Amino acid sequence: MPRLALYALAVCALAVAAAVVSFARGSWLGVVWILLFGVASNIAWYYVRKAKNDRAAEQSASAV
Repeated sequence: MPRLALYALAVCALAVAAAVVSFARGSWLGVVWILLFGVASNIAWYYVRKAKNDRAAEQSASAV
């Protein structure tokens, strides 16, 4: 897994934890953490798919 995807997954985990703490304390700031989770998960998904497509392109180029 690419390094940037791992960093994005770490941000996802921290954002969820921060959202839970915020909501448990009665703060609506947790909504911001949920939005950050959404952005970070999309970034992680992008880099995982990009690595997969790069590997596939490399294999098809070496097969020719």
